[in-house]
Amino acid sequence: MEQYSFDQLPRAVSELHQKIDSIQDLLLESRQQILPTIELMTISQAAEFLNLSVQTLYGKVCHREIPVSKKGKRLYFYKSELEEWIKSGKKKTMSELREQLPSFTGSRKGRLR
Repeated sequence: MEQYSFDQLPRAVSELHQKIDSIQDLLLESRQQILPTIELMTISQAAEFLNLSVQTLYGKVCHREIPVSKKGKRLYFYKSELEEWIKSGKKKTMSELREQLPSFTGSRKGRLR
């Protein structure tokens, strides 16, 4: 550890203060990146996000096909819920289906006997 003379102390304290400020800035930035942002969307924003018409989106809401929140007469959509809804409709690839095949055949053999 470096020893400072009395004359060097103001400069050392200034450098230390700058380093603490930069560490604090980095921590605040990383905290903001960690906290999920809840993005609430109106029906027109959700329709644009999903690349659907507003009428089509109303139909999906009516048939309870899509996650929605309702407050009074207004409909609201959470971006994270819409992303999960999109992911839930993903078709499995042939390799994913082949990986699941042993678990399907193993469970059926026990039932057939």
